[in-house]
Amino acid sequence: MKQGLLTDRQKEVLRYRKQGLTQQQIAEIISTSKANVCTIEKAALENISRARETLEFLYTLDATHLITLRAGTDLLRTPEQIYEEAEKIGIKVKYDTISLINRIRDSNPARLRARYVREDVDVYINKEGELYFG
Repeated sequence: MKQGLLTDRQKEVLRYRKQGLTQQQIAEIISTSKANVCTIEKAALENISRARETLEFLYTLDATHLITLRAGTDLLRTPEQIYEEAEKIGIKVKYDTISLINRIRDSNPARLRARYVREDVDVYINKEGELYFG
């Protein structure tokens, strides 16, 4: 039965993976093939990714475009750029440097490679200093 964006089977597989089980171990528990577990897990992770992207978009509707982090930018330089732009519009970013880098990395894993921005990332900020990425 599907509740939300994940099926019961997808939830089950993700729970087992969170417990540290391999795909083969999960396949044996739920009586299916390892390939099927792989397919289920991949579909679940894609659904979660789409949900995150949708929520980020929704949050940007109540926020102001702050800056675009350009491809090729060193991730370690991005907090300085973000803080400078936020200061120009009189909003204090609610993250310290390390938290901000982690937030960028967690929100945009496909757009980053190692320490560098691989694809442009738009940064939005709301009045409370919360950042969103589009």
